[in-house]
Amino acid sequence: MGLKEGTRAARLAKVTGLVGLVGIGATGCSTDEVLRFGWPVGVTPQADRMRELWTWSVIAALVVGVIVWGLILWSVAFHRKKSEDLPRQVAYNLPLELVLLVVPTIIVAVLFYFTAVTQNYVTDKSEQPDVTVDVIGFQWNWEFQYPGYKTEESDLPVTTVGTSNEIPLLVLPSDKRIRFTLRSTDVIHSFYVPEFHFKRDVFPSPEKNNQDNSFQIDRIDRPGSFVGRCAELCGTYHAVMNFEVRALEPALFDRYIQLRQQTNDKTGAPYTAAEALTELDCGELCTPHAVTTKPFETDRTVREASGDGSR
Repeated sequence: MGLKEGTRAARLAKVTGLVGLVGIGATGCSTDEVLRFGWPVGVTPQADRMRELWTWSVIAALVVGVIVWGLILWSVAFHRKKSEDLPRQVAYNLPLELVLLVVPTIIVAVLFYFTAVTQNYVTDKSEQPDVTVDVIGFQWNWEFQYPGYKTEESDLPVTTVGTSNEIPLLVLPSDKRIRFTLRSTDVIHSFYVPEFHFKRDVFPSPEKNNQDNSFQIDRIDRPGSFVGRCAELCGTYHAVMNFEVRALEPALFDRYIQLRQQTNDKTGAPYTAAEALTELDCGELCTPHAVTTKPFETDRTVREASGDGSR
């Protein structure tokens, strides 16, 4: 009888393993995608560190899960009711209770340690930034100011702000340390770029709310365009309060900033973000308008009412 039960349990384990492998293979995911466990691809060192924490946390959880599932199946297979006699009781088993106390404590302590290390790295601002950007959120738009760069005409910071027809572009250099300082002019918003794997609430009067309103990234790993969003419900048009991060190679970014500081002879005003990118003429990366998202259509007349209009 015991041999048959052992054979049945082994067969069940093989079938379960096979189903798991087929399930993983059927997803069509690459090895890298499987190891990320659904975590998006990041473009900063901070994002990579958070992804590593996520990956190893899931692996640890799966290991614990496999052990628990194995014990459950083992109990089902080998400790089924065979008679009316009570099985041997293990209550007040001191060694077993110590194991059940010590092992979870070690697991929690290890997870806490690596979480704290990762969090300290992600929020570290000990190094001086190469570029600082002041991010101002308001219903339902974004303004980006570069306090380290002043325009020739007014000696005010280079500024980009969106409109109803144009998504605001946050142009940044790749391979440079960047610090973001956040504030709101009305309600609470949230600055979120999915590829940064990081979001931070944007508060009105952050100093009065005892909030750390800045964070820093070591670099953006590659040039590209990345959508940014407000991740805090902030009113009617919260869902369309988007912006775009445009990461340029450092030399292109320097040229972009130089143009933003100068006066456009055609308009008599400093170059806008779109005009400066057009002037750079560096291909798809210098497209003057957002490519990851688009403005919300606010003209109600372009929508057609349903029904025959009789009501």
